[in-house]
Order: sequence, then C-alpha cells, then structure tokens
Amino acid sequence: MNSCPAYDHLLVFPHLQVQNANAISSPLTHGFPSMTAFLGLMWALQRKAHDVGLDVQFKAVGTVCHQHRELATEGGFVKSFHLTRNPVNKDGGSAAIVEEGRIHLQLSLLLAAQSSRWTQDPAARDADMTTLSGLLAGMRIAGGSVMPPTQPWRSRYKPWALDLTGTQADRQTVFAKARMRLLPGFTLVGRDDLLAQRMQQQIDAGNNANRLDAWLSLARINWRWSTDPTTDKSSWYHDRTGNGWAVPIPVGYGALGELQAAGSVANSRDNDTPFRFVESLYSVGQWISPHHLHNAENLLWYADSQPDAGLYRCRNDHMQTLGDDALDEDAWDAPLEFDTTTY
Repeated sequence: MNSCPAYDHLLVFPHLQVQNANAISSPLTHGFPSMTAFLGLMWALQRKAHDVGLDVQFKAVGTVCHQHRELATEGGFVKSFHLTRNPVNKDGGSAAIVEEGRIHLQLSLLLAAQSSRWTQDPAARDADMTTLSGLLAGMRIAGGSVMPPTQPWRSRYKPWALDLTGTQADRQTVFAKARMRLLPGFTLVGRDDLLAQRMQQQIDAGNNANRLDAWLSLARINWRWSTDPTTDKSSWYHDRTGNGWAVPIPVGYGALGELQAAGSVANSRDNDTPFRFVESLYSVGQWISPHHLHNAENLLWYADSQPDAGLYRCRNDHMQTLGDDALDEDAWDAPLEFDTTTY
C-alpha cells in the first residue's frame, strides 16, 4: 500500500502531557519516539474501542509536538541519559544498569478514523470522542504515562474532530481552517526523497556511496571550506541549507529470515502468531509547522506491510500529496536496510 487509506473523520486529542516516554527510538537514533510506537498506540486504542462497543476503525496516525525535554545532560559535546539506580543484588553488589532514554512530551495526537455511525449521527461522534479520550488517558504513549490536564488547561484543550466526508477541495478547506489550532508546534513528515538526492550528490562527486553513506551524511552537519571564484574569498559553508529541519528516523522493520510457524520459536511472546526475526529500517524525516501543510494526509502515517518482500514499515504521503512526480516509489520498497549489529 503506497497511499493513505480512506477515512472520513480526523480526531484530534490536543496537548497531551506524556511523561517518561521512550527516547531511544531505534538502535541508531534517539529523541522523539518512532512513528511505529504511535501506530501501535492506534491499534491498541482501536481494540479497546471495539471492546466497549464503539463502531470506529483507525486508518492512520499523526502527531504535532508542542514541547519536549529529553532527560539528558546539557552542554558539552557528549550527552548522557539520566539513568535510575537499580536495586542492589542479593549479595549487596551493584546490579547492572540497562540504559533507558526518557523524554517528556507535550503533543497533539491525530487519528484518521472511519465510522458510518458518525456520518449518520454527529452527536454520537461527540459522545464516542469522550469515551476514546477516557480510554487514551489510561494508556501508555511510546512507553510514557499520560498525565491528567491541569487547570486552566482542562477546559481549553478538549478533544475535537473534523468531518472530512466532502470532496477533496472541501477537505482541504476544512483542514486549512483547523490547522491553526495545532500551533505552535511541529509535525514529522517523511522525506525519503532527501535520501535519494544526497546519495546521487555523493555519486556525482565521485564517491562510491550507498544509502547508508547518504543517511549518515544527512544525520550530521557537514562543514566544508570553499573559495568563491567570483570574489576569490574563502569561507566555511554547510550542506543543511534548503533541507529544513531534516532528521534520521526509523520507519519500520525488515525481515532477516523466513516467516516461522506459530509456536515454533522458543521464548516468543505469542505462540499463536507466526514469528519473524527483523531489523530496523531507516530513512529521513522532516519537522514542519502544520500551517505549511495543505492536506491532513501530509502529516498522517500508516502501515505498509509486505510480508512476501519482508518489509513492515510505516509511510507518509507528504511528498506525494505535494505533487512531487520525481519520486521513484519502487526505489523505496527497501529504504535503508543493514544489520544493526555490524555498525
């Protein structure tokens, strides 16, 4: 699936206070939680909604981050996570510490939903939104705890929904009016195209580059000393100009072997579900202010599972909905795959 699934409502749970969320989003990245964590939250919330009798299906998820504070040391070239002290062993010795990265977040959660009941009875949607808000308050978001709102924010930040059942032009108009309610903040969108561009730039420069080289190049600020031929003056410049706030992100998982029959792998969590060993897939994302977006699909992420190809990743249609015809979708069936134990 290379396009966002159809939906008719956009649910917004604004300014959720999340404490101690997981800041280690993959073996190679840290900071804001992976979008795979929010997809898992979406599926868990849908199961809880069905258990209480709600007729709703969630199709995609998006986030807008308003504030964040990673629990790490500040200053210097090397940062360290704030770690908790484990209890001592039975013999009184110090127990081993498993590094855990944590981050405090204030974010708005957006869910693309489909419900025939809401289309026929808008009042039912408002009642169901209250139920969903209560369910969400008792769940974990990327491993973090959802804190109750405090006064005076309790009445200000109530969940709200957009009816997106009209034509494409109508949907754009409705979203354009509502996107200002998500400010100030930034949303994460997919920019697989930046990875392709950087790899091509390195190849054109005569480097024997691959996707990993391009990804590592985009993950840092590359400074170079250059001389302007017109003025014969030399200065430092970097290659971040024009790429915006681009960041390396995990986008899912790639298979390391064949699918194993349910219960055939010892110590697996679920003996009723087929098992497969996987590794992380990586790509590039970009943080954008919501007022720059024209469609709700620009910020929504959805699952794209291809078991035959061994790919289980999440996708975002930001570049496609902007009309970028230069993207080669076939080239991104496997955006960046390598054994994380090697690097």
